[in-house]
Amino acid sequence: MLKNGSGVSRRNVLRIAGASVATAAGSGLAAAEPGDTVEVNVGFASERGRQKALGAADEVVREFNSIDVVTLRLPKQAATALEQNPNIRYVEENGEMHALAQDLPWGIDRVDAEIAHANGDTGAGADIAIIDTGIDDDHPDLQANLGKGRAFVNCGNGGYFGNCYWAGNSNSCNYPWSDDNDHGTHCAGIADAVNNNEGVVGVSTEATLHAVKVLDCSGSGSFSDIAAGIEYVADQGWDVGSLSLGGSSDSSALRDAVQYATDNGVLLVATAGNEGSCTDCVGYPAAYPEVVAVSSTDSNDNLSSFSSQGPEVEIAAPGTDIYSTVPSGYDTFSGTSMACPHVSGAGGQLMSNGSGNSQTRDTIKKTAENIGLASNESGAGLLDVAAALGHDSSDN
Repeated sequence: MLKNGSGVSRRNVLRIAGASVATAAGSGLAAAEPGDTVEVNVGFASERGRQKALGAADEVVREFNSIDVVTLRLPKQAATALEQNPNIRYVEENGEMHALAQDLPWGIDRVDAEIAHANGDTGAGADIAIIDTGIDDDHPDLQANLGKGRAFVNCGNGGYFGNCYWAGNSNSCNYPWSDDNDHGTHCAGIADAVNNNEGVVGVSTEATLHAVKVLDCSGSGSFSDIAAGIEYVADQGWDVGSLSLGGSSDSSALRDAVQYATDNGVLLVATAGNEGSCTDCVGYPAAYPEVVAVSSTDSNDNLSSFSSQGPEVEIAAPGTDIYSTVPSGYDTFSGTSMACPHVSGAGGQLMSNGSGNSQTRDTIKKTAENIGLASNESGAGLLDVAAALGHDSSDN
C-alpha cells in the first residue's frame, strides 16, 4: 500500500465546508438590494436589543429558548439599521448548510458497482471478512455493516506512548480487533462502505463486515497469525475472506488454512503484490491455486506501475489512487491491497444471491472486461461487477 499525502480527511472536509458557508453568510446581507426582504439571524445583547429586533420584523421565524438569538424576516434596510444598534451583537443572513456529498470513487465507478446497486444488488446477507489490520469500529461509513471481530495479534494502545507510536501510527483500540494502522479500514471501505449520502460507497454496501486482525500496527503478522485468521473465517461459515497482504515465501501452515477455508466454502481473494514490472512474482497467499490473485490498474486501464505480474493472476481491479475510509476519516492509497477488496466486495454480492465460492470465482472471471492487458498482467481482464450480476451498463 502506498499512501497519498494529498488525501483529505473527513475532519478537514467538514472544516472546509464550514468555512465556505460562513463566508457566504457574512456576505449575503450586503449583496441584497435595499428593498429586498431578507431572512436573518439577529444576536442581541440585552432585552432592549431583543425588543428592537422583534419590532423591526415582518415575520418572526424562530425564537430560541437558551441563546440570545432570533430569526426574522424583514426589509434589508431595517436589517442594516439593526446592525448599527449597540444592543445588537450581529445581524447575519440565515444561510444554509448541506449534507456532505457522498463520493463515488473512480474504482467503484469503473467496475460498474453503482449499476449493481441501482438494480438492488447490495451484498445484503453476505459475510465479508477483512483479514488485515482490523477495522475502525466507529467509522460512520462502516459502523452499520460491522459484525464480529477477532484479533490474532495485539492491538497497539495509540497515542505518544502507545505500542504503535514508533511504527508511525497512533490510532486507539476500542476493541482488540480495532484498526491501529489504517490499512484494514481502507480495504473495508472499498469492499463494503455504506451507501449513506456521506463519505464514500463500497462495491457492496450492505454485506456484513467482520474484522479479523492478523496484522499489527506496523502491518506485519506471522504465518501462524494469518493462518489462524483464515481458519477462524472458515469456522464461522463466512462467505469471503479478503487478504490484502502477502509475502514472497510459502508456508505449509498457511497453505493448510487456505485449503481448509476453500473446502468449507470460503472465497479467498488476495493481492498479487507490489513488486513492480516483474513477470513472475505473485506473492503468497495469492499464488496458491485456491486463492483469487488480483492485480492492480490505474484510471486509464493501464497496469499499475507497482503491480506484480505472473501466471497466477486471475483478475485485475482498480488500485491506483483509491479514496476510501481510514480511522481519521478518508484518505487516498495505492496498491494491489486496494485492488483486492474490489473483488472481495463483488464476491460478497454474488454469494449473497446464493452462488458458491467456486461458482462465484468462475463468474467473476467469465464476465471480466478485456482491457488489452496480457494474461499475466490482468488474468481474465478487469473486474465488471454489473456484468457478473447479470446487469448491463445501459441498465443504469
